[in-house]
Amino acid sequence: MIEFIDSNLLILTMKLKKHYLIFFCLILTAITSKWSIAESQSNATSRYEFYTPSIDATGKVFMGREIANVMGFQGAAWLERQNRVSEERTDILVKSLDLAVGMHIADIGAGTGFLSREIVKLVGERGQVFAVDVQPEMIGKLKNLQKNYRNITPILASNHKTNLAQSTVDLAIMVDVYHELAYPFEVIQDTMQALKKNGRLVLVEYRGEDDSVPIKSSHKMTEAQIIKEMRVHGLQHEKTIKSLPWQHVVIFTKP
Repeated sequence: MIEFIDSNLLILTMKLKKHYLIFFCLILTAITSKWSIAESQSNATSRYEFYTPSIDATGKVFMGREIANVMGFQGAAWLERQNRVSEERTDILVKSLDLAVGMHIADIGAGTGFLSREIVKLVGERGQVFAVDVQPEMIGKLKNLQKNYRNITPILASNHKTNLAQSTVDLAIMVDVYHELAYPFEVIQDTMQALKKNGRLVLVEYRGEDDSVPIKSSHKMTEAQIIKEMRVHGLQHEKTIKSLPWQHVVIFTKP
């Protein structure tokens, strides 16, 4: 009888220990998760500094550069202006990208889809253009394009994420967009996970080195600053194209 009781006590003790162990592991997981989230939030905060905003800028500074205000959907007409091709030579820009039939391209900050419409002609029916924008109003305009361009896919992004699927993109391009990103570090990190191995990231920005470019200084970037900010992501600077009238085209490769 005593042996039977001892045996039952032993089984009960082992079960209790197992339950306590599971309970302890659950608590530890919850605590670790909270620490991880807190650390992530702390890192995000520490990446940026805040000052009194300059004209047409936010006062938020990343790696010595003040982030510009976003051009809202109210400026859509300017993106579609008749002389844009002659002013910016977007035809030269598109040709310089070395696009091929079947490629998957992410046009991040696509706006009205001005560039997406030109890119989709070069990637053909087997290709795909992911037209990404953070403004729902712009997404509405991009959805209208699908009537004539079936392989343009609008994607609504957030301030932190592009919402592009992992390893699906051959080339990602941002035209006069990067300098306005509220969370540039996070967006580039997210873009990198969407790029395939050896995929390319193209940043087109108005030349900050050139005072003759008729654009507000907060909406320009120097080549050196662009390379400096991409270096923290481990991206390799492939080349810079300087044949456009106002902008430079800075191309990086994902290792």
